[in-house]
Amino acid sequence: MAQVALRGLCPRCGKPTLFASWIGFADRCRVCALDFTIFNVGDGPAAFLTLILGAIVVGLAVWLELAIGPPWWVHVLIWIPLTAGGVIGALRIAKGALMAAEYHNAAREGRIASDQ
Repeated sequence: MAQVALRGLCPRCGKPTLFASWIGFADRCRVCALDFTIFNVGDGPAAFLTLILGAIVVGLAVWLELAIGPPWWVHVLIWIPLTAGGVIGALRIAKGALMAAEYHNAAREGRIASDQ
């Protein structure tokens, strides 16, 4: 599952066909024809990354303020690009991991009971 997330591999066949753009999924795998549109990744990865990275950045910003006390524009120059870059950079991995987890666990939208 980690390779799917890191390299953008199809969870079924393992070929690098998961993404059509940096963070946009392809509609289907070009090799095995797995339909990626049936999986609902949604905004979960972006929300979790924003919260996790936000907590880390706020902690580091408070530490920097208390340790050195730089002017406000230093905080702007450091933390805004770091936060945006961190979320955008990790979003592809998080979306790929969630897609792989949904595939391997046979998760589908709106299903409460397991299929029998």
